[in-house]
Amino acid sequence: MQVLQPPGWARPRGFANGIAAQGKLVFIAGQIGWTGQGEWKERSFAGQFRQALSNVIAVLKEAQGKPEHIVRLTWYVLDKEEYLSSLKEVGAAYRDLMGKHYPTMAVVQVAGLVEPEARLEIEATAVIP
Repeated sequence: MQVLQPPGWARPRGFANGIAAQGKLVFIAGQIGWTGQGEWKERSFAGQFRQALSNVIAVLKEAQGKPEHIVRLTWYVLDKEEYLSSLKEVGAAYRDLMGKHYPTMAVVQVAGLVEPEARLEIEATAVIP
């Protein structure tokens, strides 16, 4: 895996501008903050973030993948302000689950999600060498 950083560009914080990789591609559907059994245990944004990212990692594990194989995360959030006010807790959960691996990322505010209790949804792409 090669992180792509154009010369002279400022280093991004918490994500990569681009990644080049070769291997088995794994595409992970949007995951929300409920458990694998469809139970809501968390109501807060940060709690649902931790659960959704844990769900992404659990699906990836089925392909013998690890968090460091994730090359792209897209987050769909309902409320930008809720996301921004949760950054400290989200950052702690991210580091607990992903360590210091920062793939390419986009955070997009959306008008709604299919599940009414969901505060965010995360989809991922991984490349397993």
